[in-house]
Amino acid sequence: MAITDDLRKTLTDPTPLYFAAGTADLAVQQARKVPALIEQLAAEAPGRIDAVRNTDPKAVQEKVTAQAKEAQATVQAKVAEVIGNFDTDLKKLGESAQDLALRGVGVAAEYAVKARETYEKVAEHGEQTVRAWRGEAAEEITEIAVAVEPEPAKSKQSDAKPVVVAAEPQTAEDKKPAARRTAVRKPAAKKSAPPAAK
Repeated sequence: MAITDDLRKTLTDPTPLYFAAGTADLAVQQARKVPALIEQLAAEAPGRIDAVRNTDPKAVQEKVTAQAKEAQATVQAKVAEVIGNFDTDLKKLGESAQDLALRGVGVAAEYAVKARETYEKVAEHGEQTVRAWRGEAAEEITEIAVAVEPEPAKSKQSDAKPVVVAAEPQTAEDKKPAARRTAVRKPAAKKSAPPAAK
């Protein structure tokens, strides 16, 4: 029963569909920005191309070489520092490994919560998008307005006492009270022998 209920709940939950609709709507919104970005790049491209053409290749090569030497020196210094500070105490290494594992679990849980929140936000956006596609947003606003501002005619009618009308039976059969049928129950534990055939 529980598996059936879980499956029914899973298959009738519209949240994944709302998530898909929200994702599609957000993709459309981002796609609408692409033409403006293309225009901006097209406007900036001639200036950048001219700047590349006017640069001296030897100056660029010297700059890259200097940066590579700096990076190599930095990496060598860091490696020497790590090797020099390497703690050979196995107990400390074990504690560090446990600490890192616990931190990893905590970070994973945090990311799972953030992912769930993002999923719910996108699903909510998708639900709003689906409502807008269906035109239900206007209906919902009308329902809220009715709930906030009740009509004065309804309040006057609610003060009046309801009238109870009893229907009279039309035929003689309807006038007779209905016969109650009482079922005789036998205890479940006792088995009776089948009746003998005559």
